[in-house]
Amino acid sequence: MTLLRIVFATSLITFYFASVLGQETKAPQFELRDVNGRTVRLSDYRGKVVLINFWATWCPPCRAEMPDLVRRQREYRKNGLQIIGITYPPENKDRVRRFARSLKVNYPIILGTRQLKDRFSSDETLPLTIVIDREGKVSTIIVGILLPKEFDEKIKPLLMKNAEGG
Repeated sequence: MTLLRIVFATSLITFYFASVLGQETKAPQFELRDVNGRTVRLSDYRGKVVLINFWATWCPPCRAEMPDLVRRQREYRKNGLQIIGITYPPENKDRVRRFARSLKVNYPIILGTRQLKDRFSSDETLPLTIVIDREGKVSTIIVGILLPKEFDEKIKPLLMKNAEGG
C-alpha cells in the first residue's frame, strides 16, 4: 500500500510540475487490437486531439458518460477529435463488444490491462480520461465523468487549434 501511495504521489508531482512549467508529458505509445480485431496505434492519431477514456461496463459513472462521448466523437470528429475507450480492469471481450454495440459506440474499444493503464496514470478512479494534444503530449487528466464545462475549457481549445498549432 505504501508503494502505491509513493507511485501515486510521484505521478501527481510529475504532472503538477509539467503543468506549472508548461511542458506536457509525451503520451506513452501503444499498439493493440480493439474488440473487433482491428489494430489501434496511438501513433496513428498524431495530429488529432485524442481522449483515452478508461472505463468499465460495471461502472455506473462510466455507463452514464458514454452516450456523451459517442455524441462528442460524432460532433467533433471533423475538428480532429478521436476518442479511444480502454476497459479497465480487464473484462470479457464478448461482454464489452455487446455493451459497446448497445450504445452504438463510434470509437475504438480496447481491452485494457493494469500495465497499460499504469503507463498513463496510477489513479484508480473510473472513468479516467487522458487528453492528448495534437503534438502527442498529455495535456490533462480528467478524473471522473468528463463534464461539459471541462470539455469546453480543456478540450475545445485544443480542437480549435489546427495541426500546425495556429
